[in-house]
Amino acid sequence: MLAPEFPPHANDGTHAGIPAGVLPRPIFAGRGVFPDLPVVPHPNELFAGRTTGAAYPIIGESFVPTQEPRASDRSKPAAAFAPPKPRISDIFKEEGKKLLESGRLSPEQGKAVYAIIHCRTETYGYHADVCDCCGFLRIRHNSCRNRHCPSCQGIAKARWVGKRLSELLPANYHHAVFTVLSYISRLAMFNRKAMYDLIFDAASRTLLVFGRDPKHLGAEIGFYGILHTWSQLMEPHVHVHFIVVCGGLADDGQWKEPKHGAKFLFPTRALSKVFRGKFVEGLKKLYCEDRLAVPESMEELRTPEGFEKKLDELVSKPWRVYCKPPFSGPDEVVRYIGRYTHRIAISDGRIVSFENGRVRFKYKDNRERDPEKKHKEAELSTDEFLKRYLNHVLPRGYHRIRNYGFLSNGRKRKNIETIKSLLPEPEAAAEPEAPKDPERVCPACGKGEMTTFPIVNGRGETTKCELSMLFGKYRDTS
Repeated sequence: MLAPEFPPHANDGTHAGIPAGVLPRPIFAGRGVFPDLPVVPHPNELFAGRTTGAAYPIIGESFVPTQEPRASDRSKPAAAFAPPKPRISDIFKEEGKKLLESGRLSPEQGKAVYAIIHCRTETYGYHADVCDCCGFLRIRHNSCRNRHCPSCQGIAKARWVGKRLSELLPANYHHAVFTVLSYISRLAMFNRKAMYDLIFDAASRTLLVFGRDPKHLGAEIGFYGILHTWSQLMEPHVHVHFIVVCGGLADDGQWKEPKHGAKFLFPTRALSKVFRGKFVEGLKKLYCEDRLAVPESMEELRTPEGFEKKLDELVSKPWRVYCKPPFSGPDEVVRYIGRYTHRIAISDGRIVSFENGRVRFKYKDNRERDPEKKHKEAELSTDEFLKRYLNHVLPRGYHRIRNYGFLSNGRKRKNIETIKSLLPEPEAAAEPEAPKDPERVCPACGKGEMTTFPIVNGRGETTKCELSMLFGKYRDTS
């Protein structure tokens, strides 16, 4: 049996059913275009005249990157193919260009809008993925990799969580959440970097102080901090999630466990009062140094007397600090961290409909006491939806994930090795695995992992061309 025939390159640049402009020619016919890089030959050149006993890989019909459904799907009734659900990128593609032309966006917001509109289009080039199990080939446009794009968080999350696997300790972990009042969250939208730094600083120093206090632990604790700035309705709601190791390193270099064991870390009411005090102290410092921008909607803050009066009002209210029960094991820690590290204001899965200039989406009402009524739907105009979404774009280069205590950068590796030598070895168990990115699972066989071998950027330059995936595996051994 001869290898399958592949359609030749058309004069207009199309290939195997893909429209013109989607798959540029250099991936298969690039001789003389990139002389310093290996050339990927056209598939017909690979398989011409070869049989199943050939040394080259024999790849079936799934190799042809067509847009038609697979044979297994052709037997399904037409009703089974429901129209695609609207995505956040669809909303930006329809209305985002008006925002770019309006001149009302910050540089970072403009970059985010442009990236979301052009994500997975010819603007960013293309790449090819091959399955390491069945040889299925998939050719796609590159993603924008912007951290505010709803389609580009899976790979970044998997990589971050994978790096944290080696840092897991045979100890219990707690989840703490520090939240500021809604008035301060709205003020933070006009002072993003300064206010975000302040909440990180106040919350982390509060945890470190409680860890150092002999009444509670008397040792240096270690934890990760993850900043979130939104509520379920995408309104300003600044809070920080902390994943805290239950225990710490004492001054004598020994590991110290909490007095109450793993069930209790620190009292939340006491944490709330100390956090409030440190945050208000930092807020006063920003105001006195004239580093706090005051919007027109908060005129009362423009005078020192009004600022002090408003602070007294805010201090009189309870500040919420929440500590969840400890995790059951390392597996749960990895899964839980992955849900929080690379979140954005809203995901594609929550969009219900987008039509007639209105966006309808699902949200969870945490104030609703009836569990059956917590999940609701809300509707916003397109302009209001995009405004709320872009309010949560972070400043340029801002680190929303930070390490503290014995897990701080520069000391982490040495401290982890020391702590592991002090703690008893855990019972033999399967090592926790990082969550797999569904985009990397082969759509043909469902078992293999898709591996990228050529990458071409938006300027037509080949940035990666690894052919070992094609020629080093999938040889017929019958």
